[in-house]
Amino acid sequence: MGYAKGRARREEILRAAVTAFANAGYSGASILEIAAACNLTRAGLLHHFRSKEELLIAVLDRREELDRDVFRAHDSGRPDGLGVLRGMVALARHNETVPGLVQLYVVVSAESTSPEHPAHDYVHENYRRVRSGIAWALRGAQRAGLLASGADPMASAVRLLALEEGLQRQWLDDPVGIPLAASLEAAISELLTVPLWDADSGADLAGDREFAREGR
Repeated sequence: MGYAKGRARREEILRAAVTAFANAGYSGASILEIAAACNLTRAGLLHHFRSKEELLIAVLDRREELDRDVFRAHDSGRPDGLGVLRGMVALARHNETVPGLVQLYVVVSAESTSPEHPAHDYVHENYRRVRSGIAWALRGAQRAGLLASGADPMASAVRLLALEEGLQRQWLDDPVGIPLAASLEAAISELLTVPLWDADSGADLAGDREFAREGR
């Protein structure tokens, strides 16, 4: 199989896996079901992904890759933290267009509380990294004089991540009545002394790139 054809087939499998895992969870979805959705045999699917566990991690990796693209587009490395905070809102707006991916993440994150789940370590590390990244952004805003007085960066990061997660679950239940991105933007704006989208602290954008190295 040629490289281009093989890559296209992998993409097809990943799309089918997103739907299967989102609808049935990791345990409920089957390799046979995903293979059938792609007009493949079980052996044909396993030629591309050696196991259901590997397929799940590949799906999560793809979601994270897309997330990073959104953050990079908003200059997530800028030291005043505004790029990260803007990226959070932009990502929420994007997620409103891909309910299947949101459902997948909500289902897998709930399932993976069990240490035996294949995504347990992956999700645990993702939470740690995202909390750290948000706190980094808020500390940058604090140094630049853009964070509200009395706001604690780490405590605020924990609350923002909890809000983001909870909003996604509620939005899946009521996508019309629950404004996912707008609600998150309002919470972020309450932490700042300047408008989120119009502010420019004049920070040296070639400065500290710790967050970029942290690997959002």
